[in-house]
This record gives sequence, structure tokens and C-alpha cells, in this order.
Amino acid sequence: MEQKRKLSHTAYGGIKGEDYIPFVPTSEAMPETTLVSIAIGCIFAIIFAAANVYLGLQVGLTIAAGIPASILGAGMLKIIFKRNNILEANMIQSIASMGESIAGGIIFTLPAIIMWGMKLSLTTIVICTSLGGLLGILFVVPFRKYLIVEQHGELVFPEGMAASEVLVTGMEGGSGFKTVMTGLLGGGIYKFFSSGLALWKEAPEWTIAPMQNTIFGFNAMASIAGVGYIVGIEVALYMFGGALVAWLGLIPLIKYVGAGLAVPLFPSTELIANMDAWAIWSKYIRYIGAGAVAAGGFISLGRSLPTIIRSFKTAMAGVGGSKEGNANLKRTDIDTPMSWVLGGAVLVFLLCWLLPGLRLGAIGSILVVLFSFFFAVVSARMAGIIGVSNNPVSGMTIATLLFVTAVLKATGYTGNAGMLVAITAGAIVCIGIAVAGGAAQSLKTTYIIGGTPKKVEWGMYIGLVVASVAAGGVLLMLNATYGMGTKAIPAPQAMLMSMVVKGVMTAQLPWALVFVGAIIGIFCALAGLPILPVALGLYLPIHLSAAVLFGGIIRTLVDKKFQNNEAQKKLQTERGILLSSGLVAGDALMGIVVAILTAIKIGGDTVAAKIMIGPKLIPALAGSSWTALVTFLILGLWIYRFSSKVEEVAK
Repeated sequence: MEQKRKLSHTAYGGIKGEDYIPFVPTSEAMPETTLVSIAIGCIFAIIFAAANVYLGLQVGLTIAAGIPASILGAGMLKIIFKRNNILEANMIQSIASMGESIAGGIIFTLPAIIMWGMKLSLTTIVICTSLGGLLGILFVVPFRKYLIVEQHGELVFPEGMAASEVLVTGMEGGSGFKTVMTGLLGGGIYKFFSSGLALWKEAPEWTIAPMQNTIFGFNAMASIAGVGYIVGIEVALYMFGGALVAWLGLIPLIKYVGAGLAVPLFPSTELIANMDAWAIWSKYIRYIGAGAVAAGGFISLGRSLPTIIRSFKTAMAGVGGSKEGNANLKRTDIDTPMSWVLGGAVLVFLLCWLLPGLRLGAIGSILVVLFSFFFAVVSARMAGIIGVSNNPVSGMTIATLLFVTAVLKATGYTGNAGMLVAITAGAIVCIGIAVAGGAAQSLKTTYIIGGTPKKVEWGMYIGLVVASVAAGGVLLMLNATYGMGTKAIPAPQAMLMSMVVKGVMTAQLPWALVFVGAIIGIFCALAGLPILPVALGLYLPIHLSAAVLFGGIIRTLVDKKFQNNEAQKKLQTERGILLSSGLVAGDALMGIVVAILTAIKIGGDTVAAKIMIGPKLIPALAGSSWTALVTFLILGLWIYRFSSKVEEVAK
């Protein structure tokens, strides 16, 4: 068929939802669920799940998969398979977006099991993801028509509409595919040189002697620079500000005050006088940062409470959508039957109760289904209001864990066994919350483009089950290689969730430090500052925040270059974001390869150690922090030049 050049203005509202004519009208029949679309979608879901697990455990942030997957999917269909089918491309991006959703749900909760010294298996990760993902998708189904069709133009679904625009322009052709692939290749090569060959340090740092020997440094990683470009200068500055408070304020203060103590100060078992900056960060600062993150989650949840209650009430009022008969349904109205939704909820309840790998019991299983239902409905509507990236998943998960842990403790679940049941139940709910928001966004895109909701719903489920294996494998491999909760893999949200559960169960935490962090979070709220970026800066090593700021500065420079031409500025910003998405994915995938090589031993030494030629050939340069600084600046210059290069003149 002859494609239109752009979406109709009615895609953004102005008419009743049932009167909207999608980009591909229902009168036109096109393949949608094909072997090609399912296979490519699953491959991208695996890639973005693995990349986001790797990135999220390091930085506490994930990147959106929908837009780069739309570009890559459309490009592969056109270039490799010679197809110009936007419904297949929509299926690909919908499945791929599940990789991002499940990654967030997994890394927020399940690493806590490892931090407690317990065993976390791949089977447990896959089961939790499959059950939570099933609830997340199914509980959106009864509200899909109400939230997406009947509230067309009222709920904006910002990322869903952005993906729709990208799909349309992507099928028209353009340089987007090439840009993402360039970033993918560039990020992979940079990572191989730094981490694989060890030609320069990945975390250069300098000791500041006058400030109690605290440390300043940055992560010379393409992925972190890419994240900085994507989130922009404002978020980057807030993160860096939090890091300055921690590393140039609190660490020197703790070292200065504690230097004369003759006994260790809880929770450390070592004298403060003998601790370096990293040890003080590990034993004290992380609890302060976790308190700030928790305060941010609660404040975000509190601010959203009126919207949450209203969302739930209005969504419940529209349960099932229109009451029209099923005869002669249009493609865009075909949904998963309600009997499947109810059957799926019962199935998840029974599996949570009876599967020996979960051991949630009747009470835990009931709580999983109830909290998943409530927060999945909320998450779907919040995605329509503020988008998936701003969805307060962590706040909803904290609220779930507090209630579930308290109930379990009151009903006889105590100690490590009770903590394990609580975090497992919380993980299933958290994954359901994250998946529900992502599914709602993709179903909005499906509605705008003209796809079949039922096919997309089950395509997404296939993708999340397949991707859960990759996500779980990466998580376990990173733990085996670097250790969960270390400075290499700090896993900030999971540390917070572990503290919430352990705090309720045992009350053996340094609450004074947690409350100090909470007060800092409250101060941010009172001062009108966004709490989460500041809290992440407090919690994470300053190296991460400095590198994120570097990426944010590059984006600012690109924006300033085109500040007098708003349309061109938008084009160049999108070009930079696509490049950065590729950088993140390329860096993360090569990082996973290096981690695998680190785990494989040949002749008593790891493969990774054998290929690290930097310290052998150029030890002075490879070991110098200044070498890493120079290479990182070169990377930044390349990102700037590529992002600001004009390939398409705005009209």
C-alpha cells in the first residue's frame, strides 16, 4: 500500500476515540504476527533486557527500548527482509519494549536475595518474571478500551505517541537505523578497548588529600555518557549535586569526626581512622542515600495518591470498555477474552501458592494478585499521564513490600524465610507494575497504528518470557564476576528494597543514617528539587554522576548550536538520542561478553586476563587516569560532532 507521510492530527485527539481512523485502516489487511516479527522482537527484547539489567545495576537507571526498537525493527524489515509493513514493525517494538520493563522489575527487587547471602537461581527469576508479567499484561486488558480509546486525547501516552511517530517515519526510510547501529558499534568497540584490552582505566580517580583523602573520579564508559545525553543536563546536574554532597561533604565529615574514635562505629566493624573513602561510602553513605531514595519514593507516591485513587476509580468504572456485542469486531477491537484474564489470575495465585520454588503460601499468593491488580491499573493510567519513564514504580513497590512484609510477619513468617517470601512476592508485583505501564504504552501505539490488541498482548508475553532468561543470566553472571552490592554493581534500588524488608522483619539497621537520608530527601521536596536524581547521586559513586553530567553537557552544547532553529534542534537532538541509545546497548553487550570471558578459565587464568594487553604493552599509559580522561574527551567530541552533523534540513 502507499504509505502516508505522517500521522493524522486526529491521532492526538480532537475526536472521539471510536471515530479515529488508524494509520493502517481496518479495511486494509496486513500481516502482523509473523515468524519474522516475533523472532526479531524477541531478539531485541533479549538485547534491551540484558543491556538494561547491566546498566540498571550500575547506575540505577534504564533506557527506553520502544523508540530504538522501532527504528531498528523498521530498518531490518526494509533492508534485510524487503518488507514495508508497519504492523510487523509495531509488533517488533511492542515485544522489544518488554525487555526494558522486565529489567526494571527484576533489578529493583531480586538482587536483595543475593545481598542477604541467600541463593537466587535463574529458575526463580524466570518464574517470577513470567508470573508478574502475565498479571501485568492481563490486568491492563479490561481497561484498555476505556483508557486508550474512550479517553483518546485526554490521556496523552507520551512515549506511545513518540513510538508511533518513529514507526511512521521509520517505514518512510531515513538515517535512524544507521545512527543506532553506529552507536551500537561505537559503544562496543570503545568497551572492548577499555575493558577487554585494558588500554585505559574504566574508572579513573584522583585522591584529594586536603579533604580527608576523599576521591573524585568518573566512569570512562560510553554507556554512562549515553545515559547522560538521553536524560539531559538538568537531571545530570541534580545527580552530580547529590554526589558532591556525599563524596566532597559527608565522606570527609565522617572521616574527620570519626578519626579519633577508639572503637568501630556501627554498622562498620572497622575503625573509621583505617577506612578509605570507598569503605566509608560502603558502610555509611549508602544507607544515607537509600534513606533519600526511600523518601523520594514515598513522597512521589504521596503526591501521586490523588491521581492513583482517581485513576483506579475511573478505570474500574470503565472495566471491560464498551458493552457492544462481539459480532463483526474490527481488528483494533479484538482483545484477550475476560475469561482468560480471570483464568490467568487464578493460575498465578495457584502457582505462587503451590510451586516449591516460590513457597509464598495462601496469604502471600493472595497479596500478590491483589497488589498486582491495583497497581497494574494505576501504572497503566499513570503511563498515559506522565509516561513509563516517570512512572513511580519504586514507590509503589516500597508500599507493597511494607504492607506484605508486615502481614507476613504478623502471620508467622519471620527471619530469613519470611524475608525471602516477602521479597519474592514484592518482585512479582514490581514486575507486574513495570510490565503494565509498558504494555499500556505499546497498546496505545497499536491503537494509533492500527494493530490487533490481542496479538500484541500475547506477542509481548512471549517476548518477556524469552527475555527473562537473558535478564536473569546477566544478573547472575554480573554477581559471580563482580559481586552484587559492590562499587562495581551497587544495585541501588535492590539495596533499598532489601533494607525495607529487613528493617520490618528484624529492626536491625542503622536507622539514624537512613533517617538522615530521608531528611535530605524531604529538604529536596521542600526546596522544589527532584528527589530521585539527587538521592541517586547521594547513593551511587561520584564516578557515575560525573560521567552522566559529561553526557548531559554534550547534549547542551548540541542544543545551543541550533538554539535559533527549533525544528532543526529537534532533529539533531533525536539524532543524538538514537546514537546514545546505540552506545548504551553496544557498551552493555560488550560488557556482558567481557564478563563471560572473565568467568571462563583456561590454564589457570581467565580468558579476559589473557587478552588484557594494555598493562603488558603500555603499563604507564594504561594505568594512568589521565589517559582515560583523554580518551573519554575524544569519545565526547565524537558524540558531539555526530549529533550536530546535519543530514536532514528541517522544513
